[in-house]
Amino acid sequence: MANILKGKKIAFLTENGFEEEELTRPRKAFEQEGATTHIISPGHDKIKAWDHTDWGGEYKVDVKLEDADPDDYDALVLPGGVLNPDKLRRSKQAVDFAKKFFDDGKLLATICHGAQTLIEAGILKDKKMTSYHAVKTDMKNAGANYVDQEVVQDKNLITSRKPDDIPVFNKAIIDYLSA
Repeated sequence: MANILKGKKIAFLTENGFEEEELTRPRKAFEQEGATTHIISPGHDKIKAWDHTDWGGEYKVDVKLEDADPDDYDALVLPGGVLNPDKLRRSKQAVDFAKKFFDDGKLLATICHGAQTLIEAGILKDKKMTSYHAVKTDMKNAGANYVDQEVVQDKNLITSRKPDDIPVFNKAIIDYLSA
């Protein structure tokens, strides 16, 4: 195990219905590099994943959103899944939590549908981004400069499209946090 991310704390903000591997694979990669990771969710002790076409596993929530402080973390990752971001973007507390990372210049990373939460935060204007293709029009309507690439970095914002892109998504986040 390398320790390139030793001392870094990474939050995963999510709800029931997140795409399982969009949380588990990055989390494992960051922990293997020495980072501490926390699953944060509004009002839940456990959350249930979505595994492509059916329900996946249940995961313990490390910190409830109402008890979480963005100042305690170096980065925030928003996994996708269709259900998860739809629930998060209806939570003012979740949207404000994500926006604080962006406003403070901390890393904010999304994959797949995860960027939908950022539409509510109002921070996408003129940002170069990618996401799952089904979210392309929403991203453009929010003012983003949408591109179809595995991973896109625009300052402290890293975005990716889908589970196939997780290796390059993870690398971009690790590179950013270890720079």
